[in-house]
Amino acid sequence: MAIIITDECINCGACEPECPNNAIYEAGAEWSFKDGNTLSGTINYNGEEVDVNKRFQPVSNDVYFIVHNKCTECAGFHEEPQCAAVCPVDCCIPDPDHVETQEYLLEKKSALHP
Repeated sequence: MAIIITDECINCGACEPECPNNAIYEAGAEWSFKDGNTLSGTINYNGEEVDVNKRFQPVSNDVYFIVHNKCTECAGFHEEPQCAAVCPVDCCIPDPDHVETQEYLLEKKSALHP
């Protein structure tokens, strides 16, 4: 499953540089699949092909947020989600709305890092 950042976030930013997928953004920031990697062309997003450079609206305007389509729980990089490991207030938690198998997380990692 992906990780979410709860409303208890204190906006310290400790999590953002730890994410190997650049899936964590500051409150109010637009995001794209291209951010922080070498992707080009299109990627399947919610069942349709979208340009990796397309900018999407922020998930949150109040606290840091994680784009669940880019989150792999650090699978293929680390033994545990690094955002949760460094969060001083334990607000990076599993997202019950996006439960994913280890196999799927590794497939997502491969798609984001070809």
